[in-house]
Amino acid sequence: MKCPSCGFVESKVIDSRSADDNERIRRRRECLRCGKRFTTNETIEKVHVIVVKRDKSRESFDRNKLTNGLLRACEKRPVSLEQIEDIVNKIESKVQSSLDREITTQQIGELAMDQLKDIDEVSYVRFASVYRQFKDINTFMDELNKLLKDK
Repeated sequence: MKCPSCGFVESKVIDSRSADDNERIRRRRECLRCGKRFTTNETIEKVHVIVVKRDKSRESFDRNKLTNGLLRACEKRPVSLEQIEDIVNKIESKVQSSLDREITTQQIGELAMDQLKDIDEVSYVRFASVYRQFKDINTFMDELNKLLKDK
């Protein structure tokens, strides 16, 4: 880390503290040449992920859109906001840790359905009906039969 006073590149860390609910680390440093003290902040750099939609258009990954879709699917169901946040956090973590910089809405939908299936089957079917775009009652029944078979 370059000293803001003399420009020397070596310093020692005097103190480290978590900040912003462990999202950032604040470090107090001392320059090894001039002895001046300065503060640095360390954060995790998030990779920019692009979502490819059904119409082939692209946009940035937005966790709020995923949260809103899950909230609609779980409306009037015994699914807590903490469970929904947990699902969104798991999916975002998978998306961020993936080597691919692009992901399709279908892949995100499948990740969400995998999580919902274990929490609430009705919410799962609601979510699946949107993401799988059931064309008729037969495709809807096929999905229900798969769900029953997996039990």
